[in-house]
Parts: sequence; structure tokens; C-alpha cells
Amino acid sequence: MELSVINIGNSKGIRLSKTILEKYNIHDKIEVILEKGFIVLKPKTEPRVGWEKAFQKMHENGDDQLFMNDVFEDETFEEWK
Repeated sequence: MELSVINIGNSKGIRLSKTILEKYNIHDKIEVILEKGFIVLKPKTEPRVGWEKAFQKMHENGDDQLFMNDVFEDETFEEWK
């Protein structure tokens, strides 16, 4: 695919078609990676989006309990002093 470089104010840019944006799940931001003579455009993902609401719902449902104790009976903390 060939794209034209266009003027955008005092800068230059490219336009990506709606089809490409949808196919590669590009919404608001992309990550630009410079590699050995190439420019790679990658969708910017935020892996923890929605976690706060999910954790709140878990808390409301009582699903935020530990599966196991975080301190064991035979554990000593002397090395941390």
C-alpha cells in the first residue's frame, strides 16, 4: 500500500483508511517504533483499562478474598530488619 505524506499545519503526516483503523483496532493512539530503516505503527493498548471497575464489582460481590494466607506460620521476618 502506498500513502501520500500530507501537510498538517506546520507538520506532515499520513492518513489511514477507516478499514485499516478497524482491522488493526486503532482508536485514539498508536505507538511508533523505529527499527533498522523501518517505522512500525502499533495500536497503543492499555492492558489495565477497566480494572478499577472490575475490582470494585469484585469487592461488592465479596470476591476479593485471598485464596491463601499472605504470611505463613513458619515465616520469619528477621532478614528484613
